[in-house]
Amino acid sequence: MIPNQWYAVLESREVRPGKLLAVMRMGERLVFARESSGRVFCLRDRCAHRGAALSAGKLLGDRVQCPFHGFRYDSSGRGRLIPANGANAPVPARFKVVSYPAFEAHGFVWIWWGEGPPAGIGEPFFFEDIDSSFSYRTAVDPWDTHYSRGIENQLDVVHLPFVHHNTIGRGGQTLVNGPVVEWKGRDRMIVRPFNAVDRGQVPLKPADIAPPYPAFHLDFRFPNLWQNWIAESMRIVAAFVPVDDERMLLYLRFYQKFVRVPGLRAIFNRIFMPFNLIIAHQDRRIVATQRPRASGLNIGENLVRGDGPIAAYRARRQELIEEAKTGAKPSRRR
Repeated sequence: MIPNQWYAVLESREVRPGKLLAVMRMGERLVFARESSGRVFCLRDRCAHRGAALSAGKLLGDRVQCPFHGFRYDSSGRGRLIPANGANAPVPARFKVVSYPAFEAHGFVWIWWGEGPPAGIGEPFFFEDIDSSFSYRTAVDPWDTHYSRGIENQLDVVHLPFVHHNTIGRGGQTLVNGPVVEWKGRDRMIVRPFNAVDRGQVPLKPADIAPPYPAFHLDFRFPNLWQNWIAESMRIVAAFVPVDDERMLLYLRFYQKFVRVPGLRAIFNRIFMPFNLIIAHQDRRIVATQRPRASGLNIGENLVRGDGPIAAYRARRQELIEEAKTGAKPSRRR
């Protein structure tokens, strides 16, 4: 995983008032809860006393109570009560649980994974062209792969006529023109595919394809959000949520705004979602077989020109990992 990033890790609806939610994310056992104000917080799921799972305990007001000896922690992870020492006894500073800054918006919960966010970091990114005029439905799908492989699959324009030969890849467009990769800032990548039927022509290089481009495109934002911009009124959004080094959860959303009547739009969204899962499962079956599990720059693969978006993703991902290690900010290659 890339340290020092905001990761979308849950849907808001999963964190219920008055309840503790235990999950595995980023290879760690975490517990989520809401304060009485409604604000979501996240702690490492391990009591600072003797290592019991806090998620097996209770949420008492704004405090998490360990089930083993009743120690209580606030939303920052600071110990607030050791019952055995008495209600008025001070709690030593060493009784502190690791906490992760959390942010909630657009129906997602993000955590800042790594060291504390620097001052002025701002809120995590979402797609500004998806507003409240859209409605959506979500499916959560487990994949036996590293989250980086799931991301690469959604940037891969070469696989469509093979993996999706009877769905979105119909038509036998096996020849890959481009694809064009555009960077919007340092961490947002737009991919424009131009696949075609192979009639013996030479594929066009990305530099040979000039704007204006069709509206359809793929939109990826580091570290783990992706949008399939199908039409002005229809989008597919995915959060590739790391569980550990070999598993991820695909939070898959179908957005639309052409059906606006509340009852009808809920029915339409529910009906359309299974088709998106069929496509995702066609991908999942193949991606789970890839070795090594995680992506990287030097993993023994031989890329072709059509893999340009994957090469670009890998290069930027490695830069972000190096930035987190050194604090440096290498310039973006254009």
